[in-house]
Amino acid sequence: MDFEDLLYEVRNGVAWIMINRPEKMNAFRGRTCDELIKALYKAGYDREIGAIVLAGAGERAFCTGGDQSEHDGQYDGRGTIGLPMEELHAAIRDVPKPVIARVQGYAIGGGNVLATICDLTICSDKAVFGQVGPKMGSVDPGYGTAYLARAVGEKKAREIWYLCRRYSGAEAVEMGLANICVPQDELDAEVQKWGEEICERSPTAIAIAKRSFNMDTAHQAGIAGMGMYALKLYYDTDESREGVNAFLEKRKPDFRKHVK
Repeated sequence: MDFEDLLYEVRNGVAWIMINRPEKMNAFRGRTCDELIKALYKAGYDREIGAIVLAGAGERAFCTGGDQSEHDGQYDGRGTIGLPMEELHAAIRDVPKPVIARVQGYAIGGGNVLATICDLTICSDKAVFGQVGPKMGSVDPGYGTAYLARAVGEKKAREIWYLCRRYSGAEAVEMGLANICVPQDELDAEVQKWGEEICERSPTAIAIAKRSFNMDTAHQAGIAGMGMYALKLYYDTDESREGVNAFLEKRKPDFRKHVK
């Protein structure tokens, strides 16, 4: 399977899926999302694979969410908002193999959501987590809010979204957003170690366990589906466009002048 935006490699039973857009801080466009979905299902239903790693190329970023240069009211792909986010999030949750987020740098915006949804998150001491939606005229009205609250608690989740602050790898571990934080030069070895340990376990038991965990929050898929339609309507407003325009023009947005 050929990919343009991804690197795909199998290391001793562990599939590494890496967003390969370092010049864009591994921000995803429509094609990136489509390729991620294909790669996740490819690895997820390959009997030779025991675990999946989701990563970003380069040193600077795991993923920084949607590519704003491809965003003009809608993104450049398919799906409710021009990105098949509901399908991508579902793929991470639905494949019967644990998905490990390997965070070596920025996990911001939609990238923070991906790290949240993954079964496990292993980060380095150079990792930075956080949300930017309300600063950019956007929000994740599904797993990125509802599931985040399950992971870190209601108060912390609201803080993350309302204030749009940045959090270190150590802080992510403390709040429950990541499992472990290690030195940058030890990250890949630690991620592979966790993946190989999973490969030694019963794949059926692991698959049942993952499905069982997911059942408790399965209703959030409905929240996400409805929320994406609300987001589509929001993207058509001047208020939302102000966030994108300000980002591209490198200025501070003035959202309130567009509130009607």
